[in-house]
Amino acid sequence: MALSSKIKEEENLERAQVSVSKDVAATLVSKALTWASLNGLVIGDRSIEGSVNPGVGIVHAPVALLPSPFPEALFQQALNLGSHFNTLVDRVSSDSDFLEQTLAKTRTADPFTDKLLDIHSKIRAEGIVQNIQLGMHRSDYMRDMVTGKLLQVEINTISSSFAGLGSLVSQLHRYSLLDVIKRVEHLDPGKVPENNAAVAFGDVLGLAWKEFGNTSAAVLVVVQPNERNMYDQFWLEKYLHELHGANVIRRTLSELYSQAHLSSNGTLSVDGHPVAVIYYRSGYAPTDYPSEREWHARLLLERSSAIKCPSISYHLAGTKKVQQELAKPNVLERFVQDKNAAKIIRECFAGLWGLDSEECHDIINKAIQQPELFVLKPQREGGGNNIYGSAVKAKLEELLRDGGAGLSAYILMQRIFPPTYTSYLLRGGEWSAEQAVSELGIFSAYLRNGEREITNKDCGYLLRTKASKVDEGGVATGFAVLDSVYLL
Repeated sequence: MALSSKIKEEENLERAQVSVSKDVAATLVSKALTWASLNGLVIGDRSIEGSVNPGVGIVHAPVALLPSPFPEALFQQALNLGSHFNTLVDRVSSDSDFLEQTLAKTRTADPFTDKLLDIHSKIRAEGIVQNIQLGMHRSDYMRDMVTGKLLQVEINTISSSFAGLGSLVSQLHRYSLLDVIKRVEHLDPGKVPENNAAVAFGDVLGLAWKEFGNTSAAVLVVVQPNERNMYDQFWLEKYLHELHGANVIRRTLSELYSQAHLSSNGTLSVDGHPVAVIYYRSGYAPTDYPSEREWHARLLLERSSAIKCPSISYHLAGTKKVQQELAKPNVLERFVQDKNAAKIIRECFAGLWGLDSEECHDIINKAIQQPELFVLKPQREGGGNNIYGSAVKAKLEELLRDGGAGLSAYILMQRIFPPTYTSYLLRGGEWSAEQAVSELGIFSAYLRNGEREITNKDCGYLLRTKASKVDEGGVATGFAVLDSVYLL
């Protein structure tokens, strides 16, 4: 069967199994809004000044009214990859020479990476004082209709968001389908898989807190100023406290500059309270460090004996450049000696190319000639940073005109072409029917004390859906909505 026919047949099948009429969708809006309000599926409303304070100016999180189709076999493949990527990140993070060599050229073109590597080098020289490693990751994937494969977009090793709210969307969609099924009999709420990401992340934070060995110490959540996605974080804090009884301190990097202190034995305290675990929900973007105060605070935290999530080495292991380097022949196998495990991981790699070697001229020329087949990615997290379409050509030509030194700050990635389908997107109380595409994120957790592995597991999922005409896909940045999977 021709590829175009295969794609058309699959898309028709998906529409037949999950679509409803606009009239049916309209009846779900009020119920979805009510459910979201009653169950904490909310964010701070940017139009209300006080919404950075808990309980003030709340609005429902952007969501899809109904779940989106996803093949069960590919969903299971993504879940199975969770523990493999946890192990990979841990092994890569332990190879300081590899990290510094891989990012050596990147740091010359990207001041942010340079600052992170400075911290890494200082901690390495001084000696690591905490051997417990905690990873709370999210690996993102898309279905590619050209190859028929599940391909990895990226892995997030710092501030992997929406475990809290994402878990709730699965519950919302089960509730909505129970209503819709009365009129659209072929829809089955049981095809929306359970999603316990919030519980799992809260639990692993608690396991790390217990492993630290001081029940009077707190978990420090490092947050951004004027945070409006706090409710996603509060769900993790809720389960952390319910399951383990740990207390939480929330501070910005700027506040920690003046409030955090280290004792002579490396114990971190904030306003006199000892800290067992540091969980970063900021610190992943240059905007999180508007002055040297924030960088000083980050270094102070890294020097402490508290368990970091992530440590500076885990942070660097999740960079785009490291992702690209691992995709090169024999590099992944340096860290994954099991041939079957390496094969499973490699099967989800998209095409990735560095722009910092003499061999990159051919791929740069191809990207200039066919920019629609590539994504140009800087070393950034948080959404809204990637370059698509004709802008790829323009940016590459600009970098070449400037001598090419700036190319080291970017990687090229094969553009993934996912299937499209009709989705009903709900934002700010208003809904619209859109041709949409989705990105699947798998949450996973890893905890190790020295040579003893305490946990290594997948923890649930996040589906983000956006209009197919939109390139970027971040929920917090306003491009996408929270969604859940409807298994095919």
